[in-house]
Amino acid sequence: MRFGIFYEHQLPRPWNEGDEARLFHEALEQVQLADRLGYDYAWEVEHHFLEEYSHSSAPEVFLAACAALTKTIRLGHGIRQVIPNYNHPARTAEGLATLDIISNGRLDFGIGEGATRLELGGFGIPAKDKRALALEAAEQIANMLVMNPYPGFEGQGFSFPCRNIVPKPMQKPHPPMWMACTNRDTIKVAASIGVGALAFSFLDPEEAKTWAEIYYGIIKSDACVPIGHSVNANLAMVSNFSVHPDRAEAIRRGQEGFEFFSYAVNALVAHDVLPGRSTLFADFQKSRAASDDEIIAARKAAAVNANGIGTPEDIREHIKGFQAAGVDQVIFMQQAGRNRHEHICESLELFAAEVMPAFKAEAAAREARKQAELAPYIDAAMKRKRWMKPLEDHEIPVVPASRAKAQINEAVR
Repeated sequence: MRFGIFYEHQLPRPWNEGDEARLFHEALEQVQLADRLGYDYAWEVEHHFLEEYSHSSAPEVFLAACAALTKTIRLGHGIRQVIPNYNHPARTAEGLATLDIISNGRLDFGIGEGATRLELGGFGIPAKDKRALALEAAEQIANMLVMNPYPGFEGQGFSFPCRNIVPKPMQKPHPPMWMACTNRDTIKVAASIGVGALAFSFLDPEEAKTWAEIYYGIIKSDACVPIGHSVNANLAMVSNFSVHPDRAEAIRRGQEGFEFFSYAVNALVAHDVLPGRSTLFADFQKSRAASDDEIIAARKAAAVNANGIGTPEDIREHIKGFQAAGVDQVIFMQQAGRNRHEHICESLELFAAEVMPAFKAEAAAREARKQAELAPYIDAAMKRKRWMKPLEDHEIPVVPASRAKAQINEAVR
């Protein structure tokens, strides 16, 4: 089992001067702490215009800062918006390769498409076409990262001439690819294209088992046709995360933030929005069904708090349920709502000290068994891949000079 942390950079109103700067710098401190403690991944989302819910509109900048400040933790675009209206595929490929070099080969590349009218409408993306546009772009980004030169492309979402995209990534053939998944249908899509599944839904272990069975069933079937130049057969599940020796205190520190996260996901799709005047957190507080004290009282008799909020023993049993379900990585949603920086750091430290070591000790052997089991299926999938034909030297088109004669230090007239 591998463990990750995840950032939306949530900032509920009201906002005070300096709040955004504090949020980002505290997140950098948390990633550095996670790196020292032995966490495996730090994931950063990309969203646009989603006030309060996500101020993470430039993940490539945040992840570059993380790369410079850490040594071993893997850095994940979880996800990069790949539709050309958001980010041109060539620019995405250039950024990914550069970040992979800066991080010494620690980058993972998750793809996404966006879901809200705020984002899609802001960039003029038809909602009905977003899946096709994202998959088309993702496949070409992989080709750009590998091919020398990239032959060029004429597609639904963009056209691009023959160019050699530089630099090339350290990881060969390219960083592992993932896809954001929010339901069983998107789990099927991720498996069918041979990428890892970033399951951004809060599931109990029984439903997680169903998702794992669907995902690995397709990976092992003829339906898996990779879009990348390698297959990344991994399933990661997001989880709430607040750890304290006293379960009631863990609830007080984390419950409200994670309820806000779930509320906001639905509200941004289902509710009208007035840009610049969001009332997301205030609306959430009015709609909250139960207070922390009521939730604590209701759970006093429970032997285990199985939603990622509780004591080290609670969390241990929670992780065991995911492990038994076939999940490869648990991604902790530790920054949500108004969760406090010092509480996040304390949770990371307590989990690393009392829960993580036993799971980490088993990880290498578990992954080796899985790799051996999946190897023939992955080999078969790669044989089904539809490869872009590389150009022979005589086929590479000449790019005409910009002007007939170079003029150096010519006086401006």
